[in-house]
Amino acid sequence: MTSVPDKLLPTPSHTVGPFYGYALPFPEGEQVAPKGHPDTIALHGYVLDGEGAPVPDAILEFWQAGPDGSLDGAPGSLRRDPTTGGHLGRNGTDFTGFGRVATDADGHYALFTLPPGNAGVPYVSVCVFARGLLHHLFTRAYLSDGADPLLDALPAERRATLLAQPQEDAHRTYRFDIRLQGEGETVFLEFQ
Repeated sequence: MTSVPDKLLPTPSHTVGPFYGYALPFPEGEQVAPKGHPDTIALHGYVLDGEGAPVPDAILEFWQAGPDGSLDGAPGSLRRDPTTGGHLGRNGTDFTGFGRVATDADGHYALFTLPPGNAGVPYVSVCVFARGLLHHLFTRAYLSDGADPLLDALPAERRATLLAQPQEDAHRTYRFDIRLQGEGETVFLEFQ
């Protein structure tokens, strides 16, 4: 007779990428803000590996509070084709607080959203899926520097990896590069 242990140990994740690129991206996944909204901001950057080379097959998910600070978003704003069941894109009027973007061949991504209205320093939460990662990674893109428990707990050089840089040459545009490892590695968060 085989005995069953009282507590089962967790099993490791398995690498399945970049196959996930087939089904996860959807039309206008980068367009969180309603099109033409006057307060739209752009958050863009590159996903880089430990050698500084671009990661051309990463997928990034973004979550954020609405401009009013709410975390509700707008359910059902992603439209489906009634015939094929495929994605037609967003309805173009609702703010969802969620976006999903694939990097291009140069490892670049761009997200168009509204300024987050969370209490304290405004930020956008980011989840990174990429080849070679057994577990997805979580980080934050802070749109300004200031007093924040997470930022305050970090040395200056590590803190800088979480700060999106306003672009001088582009109005309401921020650059946030994500380095997966090595020198200048982005601070990643662990949730339990």
